Amino acid sequence: MRRTGLLAAAAALVVGVLVWPSAPGADAAPATFTHPGVAVSKGQLDFARSKVLAGAQPWKGAYDQMMASRYAGLNRTPKPRAVVECGSYSNPNYGCTDEREDAIAAYTNALAWYITRDARYAQKSIQLMDAWSAVITDHTNSNAPLQTGWAGSSWPKAAEIIKYTYTGGWPNSARFATMLRNVYLPEIINGSHSNGNWELSMMEAAIGISVFLEDRASYDKAMAKFRTRTAAYVYLESDGALPKTVPSQNLDTREKIVKYWQGQSTFVTGLTQETCRDFTHTGYGISAISHVAETSRIQGQDLYGTDVGERLRHALGFQAKYELGTAAPTWLCGGSLHLGLGPVTEVGYNAMHNRLGHAMTNTETLTKRNRPAGSNNLFVAWETLTHGDSPS
Repeated sequence: MRRTGLLAAAAALVVGVLVWPSAPGADAAPATFTHPGVAVSKGQLDFARSKVLAGAQPWKGAYDQMMASRYAGLNRTPKPRAVVECGSYSNPNYGCTDEREDAIAAYTNALAWYITRDARYAQKSIQLMDAWSAVITDHTNSNAPLQTGWAGSSWPKAAEIIKYTYTGGWPNSARFATMLRNVYLPEIINGSHSNGNWELSMMEAAIGISVFLEDRASYDKAMAKFRTRTAAYVYLESDGALPKTVPSQNLDTREKIVKYWQGQSTFVTGLTQETCRDFTHTGYGISAISHVAETSRIQGQDLYGTDVGERLRHALGFQAKYELGTAAPTWLCGGSLHLGLGPVTEVGYNAMHNRLGHAMTNTETLTKRNRPAGSNNLFVAWETLTHGDSPS
């Protein structure tokens, strides 16, 4: 640990707060990047394709759901803007919805290309990516980092599939890479001091972009921030009396931590920093954790076997229990929960249950109840199709 980290930890211990330093080892980028390698691997794509072509469920139903969505249409017209201006609660909303949904559409059509091998879908995905890379120069207003993170999570997933599986050519791929490097990455790479879902989504985007760009320095920086934020987002009993924190936020007293955790003062394994805010934002954070863990696995440095996987497993199980209808005890968020976790359980469930063998009874029930998982229209899309019970 560098001297600054030691000083921060020492200062925290004076007031009885345990600070989580950046985790070593797994933060490093792979020596050679794997492609396609952002959240979805070639093996997973091949598995999904084989199941859809065989008419097997739930994959065929998930594919049909995707193709019936507004994101899969070949007649979609991209709506790029030079400057995307996004305020709190989408006020103002100048290009915010258009950018996010065009990015999801690019990914959707890339998936459609891979499964059908119909080049029209690849060309539609390319058209959407080219339209934005030709004009966008900036994101502004209060929600700019989060907006950039959401859109920036979908763009590289689409680009990875097209660049590494479509042989029909993508003349403007270098321009698209320049857009990611110069417009998206600077907005997100330094993180956020807002609620944890912000930084987790931003680091998801930064890591995905880094894979596409094969930018090892940015990958390392984003992964270190991700590891620190994940430990500060999901509580484990082994953390001690209080949750871990992000050192730069200066949450150096119990009072500050409780306030940051939405007034929650009892900490149990699986609780997240935003559980008592609402499950929807909690779902954003959980989803981003699962996406980064999946990318790390594809890149040969599996985070599921670290505290990241343990925190993800318990966060899914804790939230799933209440999402399924268990009444909240009075010590939890005053006995009142705002549910609505969203389509965010497939990736983590498949990794932790199917690959690693954890029971995850509540998460399994919720995952299967919600199939096929659709899109949250922000940065999550079609994960029953891509990850549902996939052995790859």
